[in-house]
Amino acid sequence: MPIIINLDVMMAVRKISSNELALRIGITPANLSVLKTGKAKAIRFSTLERICEVLKCQPGDILAYEPEEQEGGCFGGKTER
Repeated sequence: MPIIINLDVMMAVRKISSNELALRIGITPANLSVLKTGKAKAIRFSTLERICEVLKCQPGDILAYEPEEQEGGCFGGKTER
């Protein structure tokens, strides 16, 4: 997935546990785990806002974009003639 979640890194820097962060932002520890592992398909802006508020960070501190590499260019390795 091209969106990388660095939430665990920021949590380590701020020395906060998953259970404490989940409690303070108002989501279950299970949902926080889904987010931390990158398995979440979406995040509400209100949740992102609370995470940034508690961790005193910017969204870019916990989210990063890394484009997927495509093999063989636009045509999947086949050359059009």
